[in-house]
Amino acid sequence: MSSVTQVPRPRLALFDLDHTLIPMDSDHGWGEFSIAIGWSDRAEFGQRNDEFFAHYQAGTLNVHDYVRFATEAVVQRGADAANAAHQRFMQEVIGPAIKPQAIALVQNHLDAGDTVVITSATNEFVTRPIAQAFGVQELIATDLERDATGWYTGAVKGIPNMREGKVARMDAWLAQRGLSWDEVESTFYSDSMNDVPLLERVNHPVATNPEPRLRALAQERGWRVLDLFTENT
Repeated sequence: MSSVTQVPRPRLALFDLDHTLIPMDSDHGWGEFSIAIGWSDRAEFGQRNDEFFAHYQAGTLNVHDYVRFATEAVVQRGADAANAAHQRFMQEVIGPAIKPQAIALVQNHLDAGDTVVITSATNEFVTRPIAQAFGVQELIATDLERDATGWYTGAVKGIPNMREGKVARMDAWLAQRGLSWDEVESTFYSDSMNDVPLLERVNHPVATNPEPRLRALAQERGWRVLDLFTENT
């Protein structure tokens, strides 16, 4: 009598970025940095940036309006200046914000052979270098439209990667690889109520540094809660 060996399902470790892997909002931080280097006016840009961030936290953000606003200086300055500024942003703002325990968490999944994906509502210009700093090649972010020269126009390309859009984008990512949710073992780490649709979709939701509403929901549903930035490992 022969036995059939079951092949383990591929394991996915999905991570939100802002306030999950880094203790800040990278999009808002980029806006503050653009003010600091003189690309944006403190009074006008700072006020609007704060207003958009409040809408994001409340789940009422118009992402198309926000992305056009947030990328305006990048679009105007062009690729060379914008990329050089982002290198400074990584050195001065993001680098010091990346905690060893966050690096260790991602690395543990990589070492275990999991496919690690960072899935962020923040646009690809801001997030791509941050994902690379974590050693993560697979990034699903809010994509940006490009013009004939290959530079950004300020418009969103395709489905914004937030709320239900994160599920749709992950559906497409899986389909491109000939996979479905039933064929993978999935874990998702997030701090935000905006990510409840994807947290509900995975096998192992992890409320990570959760905002109060998500902490309460996680406790109600028996989801794991991880306070990453208060732990030493």
